[in-house]
Amino acid sequence: MSWIISLIIGGIVGWLASIIMKTNAQMGLIANVLVGVVGSVLGFWIAGLLGITDTGAIVRFLIALGGAVLLIFILGKLGIFRKT
Repeated sequence: MSWIISLIIGGIVGWLASIIMKTNAQMGLIANVLVGVVGSVLGFWIAGLLGITDTGAIVRFLIALGGAVLLIFILGKLGIFRKT
């Protein structure tokens, strides 16, 4: 059951990140979930390197969102997503 919740949260995080980065029109449901989940992992990895600990649900959500935004930025620089 927890992996289903992770996929749902990942989809929401990916969707919000795609809105922030203005790539929402280019991304579908699966891309939003993948970007949200992989971006969350990236965000928590970078936060761990910086010594930032997740103290609450809002901080964890912001770290996940920041990682997803960073992932979309990197993918955009690689030419996978273009701003519309």
